[in-house]
Amino acid sequence: MIDDRYIEIYNLVKAYPNPFGESVAVVDGFNLTVKKGEIIGVIGHSGCGKSTVLTMLAGLNDITDGGIIVAGREISGPGPDRAVVFQSPCLLPWMSAYGNVMLGVKQCYPHASRAQRRIIVEYALNVVGLADSMHKYPRELSGGMQQRVGIARAIALKPKVLLLDEPFGRLDSLTRMELQDVILGILDREKITTLLITHDPDEAIYMCDRICMMTNGPHARVGQVLPIGFERPRDRDALMETDQFYQYRQRLLQFLDDCEAEKEGRGALRFDPPETVANPLPPAAGLSEA
Repeated sequence: MIDDRYIEIYNLVKAYPNPFGESVAVVDGFNLTVKKGEIIGVIGHSGCGKSTVLTMLAGLNDITDGGIIVAGREISGPGPDRAVVFQSPCLLPWMSAYGNVMLGVKQCYPHASRAQRRIIVEYALNVVGLADSMHKYPRELSGGMQQRVGIARAIALKPKVLLLDEPFGRLDSLTRMELQDVILGILDREKITTLLITHDPDEAIYMCDRICMMTNGPHARVGQVLPIGFERPRDRDALMETDQFYQYRQRLLQFLDDCEAEKEGRGALRFDPPETVANPLPPAAGLSEA
């Protein structure tokens, strides 16, 4: 049975003091529910609070008001049930790829034997395509390979929730697409509930089951949630040949343009209630790989 409320984010608020000592809500009344195993994209203009929501969900940023429930428990800080992959992998330069992944495994599995830990680390590095490079140091790895280590470090913890904060933002387009497929392959196998922060509409459409569009900050919140009707697993070339793909992209770009118009005083932003989108596009059937 699918848990339709595996993650519940309700009335989430994050406020910071301004130079005058007044409290300003960067995120104000953010509401979202996520099904178990679902991949949710969060998109919006720079500074709207996307990463702020993610770091609060990770337990790395205090919540001003509201709350977050994961698997029936309200979070109160960081934990191994929520793994984060940031834009920069932040590897320890004096440790090999194997050592960087092992560091988290030792903390998460303190009672496991040395052999059990080794199996976990080697499996994670093999899944991301680093079986032949696991004993190399960060200085010996390309940017894409370093990010693979960051992904391996996250999945080795067997998290309930995977949080991706623009994990491909510093990579070239070919490496970016390659790592998108690596992560999707992992998620399709492991069924990890995932939140992806991105600026790229195409990436969001290709990777996600639903896309949460945030209004501009301050006082940012959910403007629309767009369901993506493509089946899994997905074939990139097949998707990009469909009209639906470009209709989804136009929907996202129109929302972002409306946000910008409101910011510049060219019009008032109109948005549907969270969790709904007016006239959703029909599901695109027949696009799953055989």
